[in-house]
Amino acid sequence: MTNQLSPEIPFCTWSRPIGLGWDKPYTVRYASNIDDGPWHGMPLGGFGAGCIGRSSRGDFNLWHIDGGEHTFKNVPACQFSVFESNGTSSQAYALSTQAPDDRTLKAWQWYPTFPGTEGTGNYHALYPRSWFVYENVFQAQLTCEQFSPIWAGNYQETSYPVAIFLWNAHNSTDAPITLSIILTWQNMVGWFTNALKSPQVQVRDDGSPVYEYQPRWGESQGNYNQIVENTQQFGCVLDRVGSNELLQEGDGTWCIATVKHPQVEIFHHSRWNPEGTGEEIWQSFAKDGSLPNYLDPTPATENTQLGAAIAIRFTLQPGETLEIPFVVAWDLPITEFAAGVNYYRRYTDFFSKSGNNAWAIASTALQEYQTWRSQIQTWQQPILGREDLPDWFKMALFNELYDLTSGGTLWSAASELDPIGQFAVLECLDYRWYESLDVRLYGSFALLMLFPELEKSVMRAFARAIPQGDHTPRIIGYYMTIKAESPIAVRKVAGATPHDLGAPNEHVWEKTNYTSYQDCNLWKDLGSDFVLQVYRDFLLTGADDVEFLADCWNAIVQTLDYLKTFDLDGDGIPENSGAPDQTFDDWRLQGVSAYCGGLWLAALEAAIAISEVLLTHRRGNAEELALQKSIYEAWLEQSRPIYDQKLWNGQYYKLDSESGSDVVMADQLCGQFYARLLDLPDIVPRDRAFSALKTVYDACFLKFCKGEFGAANGVRPDGSPENPKATHPLEVWTGINFGLAAFLVQMGMKDEALRLTQAVVEQIYDNGLQFRTPEAITASGTFRASTYLRAMAIWGIYLVIN
Repeated sequence: MTNQLSPEIPFCTWSRPIGLGWDKPYTVRYASNIDDGPWHGMPLGGFGAGCIGRSSRGDFNLWHIDGGEHTFKNVPACQFSVFESNGTSSQAYALSTQAPDDRTLKAWQWYPTFPGTEGTGNYHALYPRSWFVYENVFQAQLTCEQFSPIWAGNYQETSYPVAIFLWNAHNSTDAPITLSIILTWQNMVGWFTNALKSPQVQVRDDGSPVYEYQPRWGESQGNYNQIVENTQQFGCVLDRVGSNELLQEGDGTWCIATVKHPQVEIFHHSRWNPEGTGEEIWQSFAKDGSLPNYLDPTPATENTQLGAAIAIRFTLQPGETLEIPFVVAWDLPITEFAAGVNYYRRYTDFFSKSGNNAWAIASTALQEYQTWRSQIQTWQQPILGREDLPDWFKMALFNELYDLTSGGTLWSAASELDPIGQFAVLECLDYRWYESLDVRLYGSFALLMLFPELEKSVMRAFARAIPQGDHTPRIIGYYMTIKAESPIAVRKVAGATPHDLGAPNEHVWEKTNYTSYQDCNLWKDLGSDFVLQVYRDFLLTGADDVEFLADCWNAIVQTLDYLKTFDLDGDGIPENSGAPDQTFDDWRLQGVSAYCGGLWLAALEAAIAISEVLLTHRRGNAEELALQKSIYEAWLEQSRPIYDQKLWNGQYYKLDSESGSDVVMADQLCGQFYARLLDLPDIVPRDRAFSALKTVYDACFLKFCKGEFGAANGVRPDGSPENPKATHPLEVWTGINFGLAAFLVQMGMKDEALRLTQAVVEQIYDNGLQFRTPEAITASGTFRASTYLRAMAIWGIYLVIN
């Protein structure tokens, strides 16, 4: 706690008036998919620790506490409130503009919004920090800064389950002002686990596998609250009566805490009813900013709820400023997948695994928050200070990292095999499986650049999975959507690169290839995606981790051999089969395709480069390495001219060799982008790449809805649709657009890249999609697949600009 002015809020935040709604936010394209509405704010919490979210109207409404599961619900009892008195008059408000829908807490006064131009303040966000600036209501100048200790290259504090709320109060009037700030919180111990321990997997109407999640919401029997303090700090631990059974998912503690200060009085209430009127809190607080200092550790009985509260009261003389930290911490150490499949979270490597550490975590935060904030600023400032990057780009660059916190993120405790633990982020909330390899081809640039060891841990998990097989038979959901009989497919063929690392209801990292929308054993991009990401992760992290390449080499050999079996005509390039068999999994490609064929060529180049590194460092059997290298060189020599012969039409590369389509595919030269990124030989002549890229920019972006939305995945050269009823070709995919923009920068078209990127960023951040960026948007104002991994591809643009 310090007597100092608040540091300036960075100028390139996403900002919105507190409580201001949206006239016409984007709505979900398919009713069965998740659409929480636009009230999303920046999430708080460490990677894999679970997170909470607070929207721009002030309500705490996102509860991603159970790894991989989604709960979106305003909990009114979890809130800050402020009392202010100037000696002659006083006022008190709970700091959300959203009063409870169910008439609970009706004694409380909720923060006002004014009609017209005079607002009551602004919300700002620049991940991992956000701010509420309160205006035109209180006489004091009040700001609350919110953050968690997340910064690049940090593998400890970044995992902590904690949120800091740093209050700055300044009296600019000529009379003393008394303020009181209260933090109330509901005891939620035991709520965040699936009551259905073996939920049945069903096929949703869009063909995706889905299971039911029923959190133990509101099951608070046995919960109790107790006051804790030391010489410098004061808090309240929210706990549950222990049982003789082992700790389970959802068990543990929460804690709210603040610091002691000579200028400040601290009040508390350890047991109030969040489902009542809230009078036991509000009566004294609204009167003079105090609480009754009520202590009652009695556990809750069935069907009762408990709230806790701590408040600090102080008087500011004219011109005086005070900074006061509050903290919310939680220690719920276990993530459970299928019943009995338990992992400890990464932060338990630094605190014990007991579940009793919420107070210790909160106490650490109160000691270290200034250092943590300084670390964040040191990490971000070189980017924020760049004059060659527009403010909107810096805003989106950092805010798109929200997904590393709230994307159902898992980060397990360290083990001998995984010395910094295992890591995973969901593809999205609707497609609830982890680290989809085709998606992370673009979407993993942020992790690679900021947390390279976590990136490598993900790729090692894929390398371990490639040799594994699982012959469980499944029906394929896509055929249900087109009302055709589904073939039966095995879950995972040995040697095939899996699509994903599994889902939260089974066993992530061990049971892979969860999605059954398509038979991903038949996909023609996944093997190439794997090889390219392995070499990328080696090359762009210093090109010295030869051990990483050696760990992945056998999987590379196995999966390239497997992928080559789809070269049915022997021309050197695996053919697409006509069923959607790549990342655009509603889009039929036939024969050699520009997308998959280009990735294959680049992957062969990468495999040759990897073999050379391993030979140079004498890692592995030199004779076998040399043989594999010669095989890949022969395949490459045969297939490179075939790619041009079959696909180049004089202006751009055709969608594929056999469909006869004249569609311009936006991502047709992803393979060329990757080859250049990894300093490999071009897979196509540079002049042809440039011609194709200009055609994409013109047709898919400028001529598609006049460039308002971004680039569509695939349209005719005049910007018109080949099939007006098509799905994927006419969607604008956020991450594909960012990948395309990176390619534009790479080819010397930076202005065009930024124009394209800006169009997409504005659609997201102006239309209620912030902090839930979807895979796809459409020209009719709909979106699909929120909280999508691929959008972190914006870091690929920054990488190439550098």
